[in-house]
Amino acid sequence: MPAHPSQMEPAEAMRADARHNRARILDAAREAFATRGLDVPMAAIARRAGVGVATLYRRFPSRESLITEVFGDELAACASVVDEALADPDPWRGFCAAIEKVCAMQVADRGFTDAFLMAFPEAVDYERTRARAERGFAEVVRRAKATGRLRADFEPADLTLLLKANCAVATGPGEIAAAGSRRLVAYLLQAFRAEHAAPLPPAPPLTLGHLHAPAAR
Repeated sequence: MPAHPSQMEPAEAMRADARHNRARILDAAREAFATRGLDVPMAAIARRAGVGVATLYRRFPSRESLITEVFGDELAACASVVDEALADPDPWRGFCAAIEKVCAMQVADRGFTDAFLMAFPEAVDYERTRARAERGFAEVVRRAKATGRLRADFEPADLTLLLKANCAVATGPGEIAAAGSRRLVAYLLQAFRAEHAAPLPPAPPLTLGHLHAPAAR
C-alpha cells in the first residue's frame, strides 16, 4: 500500500520537489526562448517558472546547460530525420524529405534555429549529436548530387541559409506560418533541382562554422 503523504520520507519529498521545479524551469525556458530569443535573462525565466534565481542555477548552472537541455530532444529528432534520408533508396526524395521535415520542426519550435546555429563546446553530447547530423546531411547532399537531380553548386551549409529564411516566415501565427513555410520550401526545392540551376552570384562558399555563434552566458 502506498505511503500516506504524511509518512513520505523527507528525501523523497525533496526529490519530487526538485523534479517538479526542473520541469517548470524547462517549460518556462522553452516558452521564453520561443517568444523572446535565447538571450532572454535567466531571471525572467525563473520568474516565469515561479522559482527563485538560485533554484534555477542549482538545476542549470549556466545558460548553455539550460539551452542544450531544452533543445536536446529537437536536435536528436533532427539527427533522426537525416538518418531517415540516408536510409531512403531514392537520394533526391530523401534530400527533399529531410528539408521539408526540418523546416516543419522549425516552425513548431522557433527557438530551435538559434540553438542549432550556436556552438556549445562544453555540451559534449549535444555537440556530438549535431556533428553526426551535419555529417549525415553532407552525405545526403553528396548522394543527391550523384543522381544528377540536385544542382552541383548546392553546399551543405546552404541548409543554414534556408533555415534562416524559413525562420522569418515562421514568425506568423499558427497555421499561417506552417502554410507559408511549406510554400517557401516548395519554391526552394524547385530552385535546388539541377535542371533549374542558373549561375549563383559569386561569393566565397559558406561553412556551417561561419554561421555558428558562441552561446550567450
